[in-house]
Amino acid sequence: MESLEEISEEEPPKGPRTSSFLSGKLTAKEILATKTQNYFAETKRTEDILMQVAFSIGLGSIWRFPYLCQRNGGGSFILMYFFMLLSFGIPLLYMEMIMGHWLRVDNIRVWKQLVPWLGGIGYASILVCILVSLYNSVIITWSLSYLANSFDNSLPWNQCPLVKTTNVTDLSCLRTVSHQYFWYHTTLSASGHIEEGVDALVLHLTLGIFAAWFLLFLTMITGLKISMQILIFSVFLLYILLLCFLIRSLFLEGAVASLRRMVTTELSSWASLDLWRQAGGHVVYSLGLGLGTTINFSSKAGGNSYIQVASLVALVNLVTSLLLTSIIFTVLEFWATTSGHTCVEKSVSKLISLIKKGVLPQDAKPPEDILLLPALDYLDWISNLPQHLQYPVIRFSPSCSIMTQKDKFMEGPGLAFAAFSQAISLFPGASLWAILFFLALVIMGLSTLMSILEGIVCPLQTSFSLFRRYPKLLSVLICLGGFLGSLVFTSHAGSYIMSLFDDCLVPLTLIVIVAFQNVALAWIYGARRFREEMFSKLGHLLWSFFTFLWRYVTLPGLLALFTICLTQLHRRVPSYYIAWNSSMSQEVKQPYLQSTLSWVTFLSILTFLPIPVQPLHHWWHLEDHIAFDPFEKLQSKKMPLVPPKSLQYPKHQLVTSQKTDTECSSRKVNPPLIRRLNLSSLWRFSLPLSEYNQSSSWFSLPVISSLTSALSMRNTSTPVSRQVSPASVSIDNSDKSRETQEEN
Repeated sequence: MESLEEISEEEPPKGPRTSSFLSGKLTAKEILATKTQNYFAETKRTEDILMQVAFSIGLGSIWRFPYLCQRNGGGSFILMYFFMLLSFGIPLLYMEMIMGHWLRVDNIRVWKQLVPWLGGIGYASILVCILVSLYNSVIITWSLSYLANSFDNSLPWNQCPLVKTTNVTDLSCLRTVSHQYFWYHTTLSASGHIEEGVDALVLHLTLGIFAAWFLLFLTMITGLKISMQILIFSVFLLYILLLCFLIRSLFLEGAVASLRRMVTTELSSWASLDLWRQAGGHVVYSLGLGLGTTINFSSKAGGNSYIQVASLVALVNLVTSLLLTSIIFTVLEFWATTSGHTCVEKSVSKLISLIKKGVLPQDAKPPEDILLLPALDYLDWISNLPQHLQYPVIRFSPSCSIMTQKDKFMEGPGLAFAAFSQAISLFPGASLWAILFFLALVIMGLSTLMSILEGIVCPLQTSFSLFRRYPKLLSVLICLGGFLGSLVFTSHAGSYIMSLFDDCLVPLTLIVIVAFQNVALAWIYGARRFREEMFSKLGHLLWSFFTFLWRYVTLPGLLALFTICLTQLHRRVPSYYIAWNSSMSQEVKQPYLQSTLSWVTFLSILTFLPIPVQPLHHWWHLEDHIAFDPFEKLQSKKMPLVPPKSLQYPKHQLVTSQKTDTECSSRKVNPPLIRRLNLSSLWRFSLPLSEYNQSSSWFSLPVISSLTSALSMRNTSTPVSRQVSPASVSIDNSDKSRETQEEN
């Protein structure tokens, strides 16, 4: 029997036809396999981009950007947001994407491998994800409430709601537009301030929050997820509806004036620190920076053009926000132009028309000189009517404000819901439009919340063996805790507590976490070293402009934003929130009490706690290790920084594979992890200390090189971290034992 070497050395059979036929057949197979592989790779890449875009849109573009823009003067906020998006948003989003693609691990293990002393960043991100998921579930509940009311033939927010008894409070519906009245009275049942009504829950909101978390629990426990077809349908349906709303709103009264007011910029407003704080906080929040979801997405995605992906996500986010804001500004201007005396004229005209048709009796006819009197006299005339006539007059009044609104109509988080309910009412067959729109909002909200929960479940299952043995236990704990924690947002003061979380707590924590991420990568690990590692990974150098931004632009900016947040939180004049005054039927500014702001400080400290705990944990184990072996420190100082003998320089680039520790129950993990040996890092670590310190970051000084080596030997998640980078070749257990014997 011939050996394999002899068979391989034999010449192929002669015959030009056969050889050419075989070679052509193999070439066709290779071409077909290549095309198929490229097709699936592009499809996977498109799905990842769409998931990232949908997550960014659902997180803050739909409801958060419009009310912040309305609150901060329109064009000034847009210009500030665009400036910070270019200088902060895109570079930091690209940083998180490229880190996830580089290390191919979850959010917790990224920082444990990169800088073990700052491994608590991942746990802090999970705590912030929990806070964000709590009040984002309430936004889904609001959408479910509007969706349930959309099945009525006559949309309930188009007119004043039904009343059983008539009193002065019922006239409050005529003091404002019916859409705003429906939001505060019917949807929220809002109290007068944040300290009132916390212990009483709104029944339909409680049922809605239970339904939202129960759907999420079923999705997590069965291992299902929202299919890509449903996500694509909801995203494109939402854009089609928004374009239709924009076209219709452009024909409203005052549309041109509203767009002009939206793009008007006052440079004097740039002196407001609150404008800088809210614009910077929204950039960090809307792109999902610091939550860890971007790192988790990138660790499972393919492709290398992450700068294009980051720019695309930021651009789509900006365009969507501007589209939504344009619609809302036109609706607000329409409310302003149809208020006051114009609304009285419409009301009188409608009442006379109903009297002629026989719907209302002659006793409901207003006085002839009512149009010559102020608007308050019209309300006084209605209040003096008999009780059996007050109800139909209020019921058939048009959806406009009798009182002239000198200030802004709405500034709170419910602006998008009230404005879009008005835009939907302008279409024929408004119920169908309402069902489609709020259904798309529910799907987008559920997909966003699932992405956030995936960023909680996957890292915890990887890090803790208990959750790996019982994967369903973690889903039960998260969904049950999320439901119980979200109940506070379904109270009568729930919308005010949600504003407190959204305006003061979450942006502050995200800014601090992103600042620690920036410090860990750009200064501790070293931006220049990271650039060299990515050259060995991608085959081309990163744009040096981004490393410059990470070191000298984004970090000082984040520290400035953090200072502004602390200043605004603890200033003499406390921050305010938008509350609803039922007697006046308008929004008022209420200051936060000091006890309320102290809860923000407590939750912030609780969120940051894992960051200082991780260094203390490492220090404790390091001191314990040195106490058992007093000569370890001396030996580590004398030990030359060269790779062990078992690591020979290969002739070609060595590629090894390493499987991930576990598979996430909610999403499939990619094929085995590919890590490449960084020859430049090995060569650089083999230099003497004096030469190595010139090309490395300041964290690798010889003063703490012994501590770093001892720490790397104690940390099992980063094998031989002082010789190779976190993305270097993986070594099996036998190699580790051989290296330990040789070093000893």
